[in-house]
Amino acid sequence: MALPGIGQRPCRTDSRAEKGSKNMGMPLVSVIIPVKNGERYVGSAIESVIRTNYSPMEIIVVDGNSVDGTADIIKAFKTVRHVYQKGRGLADAWNLGIAVAEGELVAFLDSDDLWTPEKLKLQVGYLVDDPSLQYVISRFKFFLEPGFAVPVGFKKELLEGDHLGRIPGTLLARRSLFDEVGVFNTDIAIAADVDWFVRAKDQGIPMGIVPEVLLHKRVHDANLSSNAEKNNQELLALLRQSISRAQGQKG
Repeated sequence: MALPGIGQRPCRTDSRAEKGSKNMGMPLVSVIIPVKNGERYVGSAIESVIRTNYSPMEIIVVDGNSVDGTADIIKAFKTVRHVYQKGRGLADAWNLGIAVAEGELVAFLDSDDLWTPEKLKLQVGYLVDDPSLQYVISRFKFFLEPGFAVPVGFKKELLEGDHLGRIPGTLLARRSLFDEVGVFNTDIAIAADVDWFVRAKDQGIPMGIVPEVLLHKRVHDANLSSNAEKNNQELLALLRQSISRAQGQKG
């Protein structure tokens, strides 16, 4: 779902972003990875975070009480915080991660996706260089997991090229922003992330964009967003809410 870039600032060059971060020091980044029965891919996701050329950071894996080998994989990474989720759903897992995060900045990664090594360094640079920016996103690419067919409801043409990502996997946000915009809506099953970005847009929160691919999203048989009918219903409801908020502001 494409959202208008209200509050969006012009993109700067990467060299300027990196220079700013070097001059002003490195804030702690809390990386939140929600997972449930994700033994197939969670190890690769964690490793992609560890390979980022940035520090300091903490990795928080929020485990929705997995019954497969997920917990053993997480525990093999000695520096990863393993937090068990008492509630249910992806939005609840994101919110739990935010609640226990110690970092000034917060990032998210799905347990089946991968970051590029430059992801955090480039995005932190943008936020350090321009304190008015409250969050930054980037571009991303889909890739089809070998051996799997394109899931029903997923548009095959999305596998071509890269895309602007108003999605948690590309997001780096100031921790304080979740006090202003609010956390993720646990009443929304699939599109809670879209709802959060719509609310940030409607409030005119200043954002930045790194014009590079910093996330690779894996497409396979168990993607939550492949439920096209439910997803479309939620997106339509969110659009109506956004229009209602805009009309209320005009009034």
